[in-house]
Amino acid sequence: MRVVAAMSGGVDSAVAAARMLDAGHEVVGVHLALSRSAATLRESARGCCTLEDAGDARRVADRLGIPFYVWDLAARFERDVVEDFVAEYAAGRTPNPCLRCNEKIKFAGLLDKAVALGFDAVATGHYAQVVDGPGGRELHRAVDHAKDQSYVLGVLDADQLARSFFPLGDTTKDRIREEAAARGFAVARKPDSHDICFIPDGDTRGFLSRRLGEREGELVDAVSGEVVGTHAGSHGFTVGQRRGLGIDRSRLDGEPRFVVGVDAPRNRVLIGTGDLLGVDVVEGEHLRWCGPVPAGEVRVGAQVRAHGEELPATAVVGDGRVSVRLDTWVRGVAPGQSVVLYDGTRVVGSATISATSRAA
Repeated sequence: MRVVAAMSGGVDSAVAAARMLDAGHEVVGVHLALSRSAATLRESARGCCTLEDAGDARRVADRLGIPFYVWDLAARFERDVVEDFVAEYAAGRTPNPCLRCNEKIKFAGLLDKAVALGFDAVATGHYAQVVDGPGGRELHRAVDHAKDQSYVLGVLDADQLARSFFPLGDTTKDRIREEAAARGFAVARKPDSHDICFIPDGDTRGFLSRRLGEREGELVDAVSGEVVGTHAGSHGFTVGQRRGLGIDRSRLDGEPRFVVGVDAPRNRVLIGTGDLLGVDVVEGEHLRWCGPVPAGEVRVGAQVRAHGEELPATAVVGDGRVSVRLDTWVRGVAPGQSVVLYDGTRVVGSATISATSRAA
């Protein structure tokens, strides 16, 4: 099988490419250039896709003896991921750019281009497993639950799964690093990328302010309606946030305050005590199914954050939407985030959260 190995320059994608080669596939390494101004050194970029990362990926490819190319998807990444991220925050929602990148770039842009060039599949260093089930290929959690990335892959559909390999899903991260060292890869001890890759300094609020500007608005007590402070733009806040609210605490009762709502049209941020954050009903749109579409009411596990806990729930699918009723309350769930549904370790699908509430 002819396979494109997506090589980010990290240890995971390096071992994934090596394992695909060991399995007898014809492998070509591809590094995605996603930034229009990639930093030269990692000290100034805490994400991925820097020039240094491209060099690391090339050195691994050379050691494996496989062809290596850099594909420039920067314009598409800017449009489908970065601009979407900014627009979502401007609308008062909290997006997950990693899911959007997987959906629009790695398993649409990359996979579509690979297939158009005559390749059969794409392999990545994600920690997840693809299993042949009775109804076709299924996406499952990784063996290493601490590194499991099935949540951010919940946007893949059945056709994309049929052309995807995740060679690391049956191995722990520690063993992957040991394997990389044994193979002589210089990236064996390279730190993992973190934060949002296109915000290398980690200052999301500053990034959004540069894109959207600053506009003074009100911080409002969600219960009393009293104005308790001001802010420089509602796009700098997300539901569940506690730090950086800029509240005069001398006017409060000493109990912590959180963002409990963002009213983007009015540029208002609602704050309240932690008890106002709990919800047990999540409504979702933009449905993506990793296999058969659930019919009617089904019991599922629901996860609302990439590293969050899976919660037992009941999901009802209909009219292009899903309503998820959680068995217990969860705090800090914001519109724009994704809810990913599981059946055991199998990923059923995902949806973008459009609204949350408490069951009557």
